Amino acid sequence: MEKTKFLLGEEDTPTHWYNLSADLPGDPLHAALDPATREPLTRAEMAATMPEPLIDQETSTAREIEIPEEVRRVYTLWRPSPLFRAHRLERALDTPARIYYKYEGGAPTGSHKPNTGIPQAYYNKLAGRTGLVTETGAGQWGSAAALGAAFFGMTAKVFMVKVSHQQKPYRRALMETYGSECVASPSTHTAVGRKILADDPDNPGSLGIATSEALETAAEDRSLGYVLGSAANHVLLHQTVIGQEAVRQMELAEDHPDIVIGCAGGGSNLAGLAFPFLGARLRGGRPVRIIAVEPTACPTLTRGTIAYDYADSAGLGPLFRMHTLGHGFVPPPVHAGGLRAHGIGPAVSRAVEDGLIEATAVGQVACLEAGVRFARTEGILPAPESTHAVRVAIDEALRCREEGRSRAILFGLSGHGHFDLAAYQKYAAGGLTDGEADSHGLAVAAAGIPVAGVA
Repeated sequence: MEKTKFLLGEEDTPTHWYNLSADLPGDPLHAALDPATREPLTRAEMAATMPEPLIDQETSTAREIEIPEEVRRVYTLWRPSPLFRAHRLERALDTPARIYYKYEGGAPTGSHKPNTGIPQAYYNKLAGRTGLVTETGAGQWGSAAALGAAFFGMTAKVFMVKVSHQQKPYRRALMETYGSECVASPSTHTAVGRKILADDPDNPGSLGIATSEALETAAEDRSLGYVLGSAANHVLLHQTVIGQEAVRQMELAEDHPDIVIGCAGGGSNLAGLAFPFLGARLRGGRPVRIIAVEPTACPTLTRGTIAYDYADSAGLGPLFRMHTLGHGFVPPPVHAGGLRAHGIGPAVSRAVEDGLIEATAVGQVACLEAGVRFARTEGILPAPESTHAVRVAIDEALRCREEGRSRAILFGLSGHGHFDLAAYQKYAAGGLTDGEADSHGLAVAAAGIPVAGVA
């Protein structure tokens, strides 16, 4: 029989996280800036919201950082995750391409997010925090933060982007089942939220707004640790367990990816899968082409500006040097809520800027079409975010067919779509649109990027 699954044992769970900063050519990543002084953040300023070990990880240039034993024990509930060869999809496409996918949907919350939710909860617990506060788009990260809080005996408050709060009630129910409070953002719980609602009662919300509400809440209650699900260096670091496992599993398959594909919002899923392969390439290893796929509704990498900008809409947090659409940008309410981030992680942004990763944007309808095709051949219903990677993997496989070339394609299936059936129902009914970002809205948001911080 043809081999379909490439599995590792619990004893093969990675012992260290991989840090791309050690292998990036050129100058180190730029430090985040204090919003008041526009000077690089000091360690003391970072400590206001981050435990000391996470500050170490955020600023480290060491290639490997040890994973605490207690975190590794929790990881083994779902790690190592399986790598699949998509034989049925290959045959359906009549392609000579060899298609593989790394599946993160077996985690308790159904996506890759607990890979960082668990360590962040662990470090905040050690620091004496009794609760967590965060923002979430589609709810995958909010679910992971809620899970981490439950595992370490903490409370959690999650500000969920309003449109996703309405689209995905069962994500909200999952967070509440774990014992967390889930609030639609913008909300009346914060000054930021009240101001936005006063100006626009029907505001659909954005990750930037939800982040502002979470930061304001953390600033007012020092018993709460602020945690985040993407973009930051330490978050991307935690996710590299995905790629490290995939490297070993591709060896089990006696193959090596020519192309690695990941959906990209804040950057955690993409970095988690791709950074270990990219790092090996930068150290003189085999070549690999890496593709970041984002929605046309929020085209951060393909239409954004490289600048210092806020990660949150109200400008309460630091400024990061990154591809950004402007912290005031509110994307159309597409179903891939986890990809509706106006800015992307500085490490991913730098890799794209240096030509180490290429970026492309695709529409929601084509992505859901690919998700349905994948489900009917491979049996797994992908999350709307993951369908962006599926779409481009299929397109690359079809290109292999046109060129008569066999390439190995590896993509990240970052989570299942069991909480996202409303999106598939709407697609089946023909009621789905791409919801592309309009040029006027992009121009207005870009004008709000801090002038003094332009890179």
